[in-house]
Amino acid sequence: MAPAPARDVPLIQSLLRRWRRKPPSVDEALWQATCQACPWLHALDAARQQRLRALAAYFLQRKAITPVAGLQLDEGQRLLLAALCCLPLLEFGQEGLHGWSELVVYPEAFRVRRSHVDAAGVLHEWDDELIGEAWDSGPLLLSWADVQADIADPRSGFCVAVHEMAHKIDVLDGALDGTPPLPRDWQRQWARDFQHSYDAFCRQVDAGRDTAIDPYAAEAPEEFFAVATEYHFSAPQLLQREMPAVAAHLRRFYGPSPFAAP
Repeated sequence: MAPAPARDVPLIQSLLRRWRRKPPSVDEALWQATCQACPWLHALDAARQQRLRALAAYFLQRKAITPVAGLQLDEGQRLLLAALCCLPLLEFGQEGLHGWSELVVYPEAFRVRRSHVDAAGVLHEWDDELIGEAWDSGPLLLSWADVQADIADPRSGFCVAVHEMAHKIDVLDGALDGTPPLPRDWQRQWARDFQHSYDAFCRQVDAGRDTAIDPYAAEAPEEFFAVATEYHFSAPQLLQREMPAVAAHLRRFYGPSPFAAP
């Protein structure tokens, strides 16, 4: 193939610049207001705040944020949602956003129709009331009321946005199993330590004992990982006390919690 004539090169370069997406950015005043309004963001050091700002800008460029059931979201609220979803990606990076394209936001808890065929071939159907859900290759769903409740009480051990994002990260390797994509040696250590902690936690829940960690973590290994992720970001000292091996892996994977002790 012959090279383009020299006179055409400037035109080609101009077209290429036009076709390329502009690097995403977030208005400085809007970002500062968002950080002030969200304790997790406000607690980050300056370097991690700026890293999160770039991730949130990328999120807003690549993901549709769709409010439903009459909910309306302004520019600042959309940025807040993007930043919370990207909080678990501070170390992992924007690759953690691959495989889906939409964040659906309900005003409050929402219902999802479920079905299951049992061993006898009988179809069972029911409604689940949820505050968040992450579909394997589909959208991420959140309740705006619960996002706001988490922000109002950021050290309670709950953050539905990072819980659902943990599921999105978990499934990147093709399996929703409580183990995100990791180097092989680390993956073996992670699987061993998480399984040991999960089994011990399930024994406590099955025995009817009160647990410092939300008992929903005993539902499945993937929920154990997602709930532990919430505690990493919102109650890291509690997670360290109750599950030190899990806490150590999550510090390595996510970086230090914004609420980590100095």
